[in-house]
Parts: sequence; structure tokens; C-alpha cells
Amino acid sequence: MSGHSKWHSIKHKKGAADKARGKLFAVLIRQIEVAARAGGGDPDSNATLRTMIGKARDSSVPMDTIQRAIRRGTGEEEGVTYESVTYEGYASGGVAVIVQCLTDNRNRTGAEVKNLFSRNGGSFAEPGAVAWQFERKGILNLDKASISEDDLMLLAADAGAEDIVDLGDEWQVVTPPTELHAVRTAIEATGLTVKSGDLTMQPTTAVALDESGARSVLRLVDALEDHDDVEAVYANFDIPDAVLEAVSS
Repeated sequence: MSGHSKWHSIKHKKGAADKARGKLFAVLIRQIEVAARAGGGDPDSNATLRTMIGKARDSSVPMDTIQRAIRRGTGEEEGVTYESVTYEGYASGGVAVIVQCLTDNRNRTGAEVKNLFSRNGGSFAEPGAVAWQFERKGILNLDKASISEDDLMLLAADAGAEDIVDLGDEWQVVTPPTELHAVRTAIEATGLTVKSGDLTMQPTTAVALDESGARSVLRLVDALEDHDDVEAVYANFDIPDAVLEAVSS
């Protein structure tokens, strides 16, 4: 399991996810608007919109809020126009970082993200500098107690999944991005509950960090994730469990 996934799991248990709930809703709504603007408002023919709606529903965003976001995206209602922008850089120790943003002013957002890198021991990079170290994947999370690993592996693999990852209290099913919806549908058809589903960027290699390096990298990651325009941060670090426990205490 990647260091980033472990760190997010710990933050959630400590209540950090609850504090960020307001920002999460805002990001999810923006994602729906951007997806509807790019591919139309019909989730049956717009796979990205379908994924974003599922992600929003997983986080309990009301359907009327989702529908209004779709109408703003398709131009049926007035609203601010957001665009998706990706920035790349390095944290300390050579850790590769991808920052995905939704913004109504890319110049402002770019300057602020660059400043966060420099203030937290990182460095901004040109487009493409680190993206080659990541692969686009779909991920689905389920309660570990709901199904055995062997049963889930058979079910998910038959539906097109690539891997099952042990996240401690949860199973994470990894899929090709194009198969995320089909795998989720197959899992839910058995009566199982998918806690969350999303498209993500998974690193192909990882940089191992000691306690000092972990503190520095996590400081940058947390600063980036706290920015209002940032929808996701991906990084290719790996932190041993003992070190992660020390830095999160």
C-alpha cells in the first residue's frame, strides 16, 4: 500500500476528514461541473461525469445539489466557469508530486501552488517532469469485514479489476480507468457496499522516507491539500509503518 494511502487513512481516523468536509463538497461539485461541461450532462454517455456523480454520492452530496452542478456545467444555469489544471513538482528527497486543481483563475492558482512548493521544501517543475512516474487507475474501497480476500479477488477479477490492496480496515480494488464503473456495478450487484470509488494516479515506483524526510514531505502534501483550488495530490513516497506512526502522533 502506498505511503499516501496510509497517510490519508490515518488522517481520516484522527478526524481530519471531517474538518475538510466543507472543502470536499466544494471540490466534488466543481468536478461535476467540469465533467458536464467537457462531455455533456448525461452520465450514461459521459463516463467521467458518471464517476464524479458516484464519488459525490459516496460523500453524501444531495442529488439536487448534483443536478444543479450539472446544469451549471452544461450552461443551463449561470455559474463560475472552472477549468482543470495540473501542476507538477518535487518534494524533498526527490519525491514526485502531481497536483490537480479546479480553478477560475489559473494564473492565481499556479502562483499560489508554486509558492506552497517553495515554502515547504519542494520545487516546482515543468509539465511532464514527473507525470511519467504515475499511471491512471480506478479504485474502489470496501469494508474488510464484508468479504474475504479470495472471494473479492474472484469477483473483481471476473469484472475486469487488476489488483486487491489491503488497507488495514478496508479492501481497495484497483481497476483500469475504463473499467471502474463495470467493476463497481459487478460488486454492488452481489449486495456488497462500495464505500468510495474514484479515479486516481498511482505511482509506478516509490521513494522510501525516514522520519525527517516523511515530516518534510507530509508538510508539503498537507499544505497543498488545504488549498481551496486543489482537488487531489498524488505523490510517490513510501513510509514504513513505524515512521508513519511516529510522525502522525
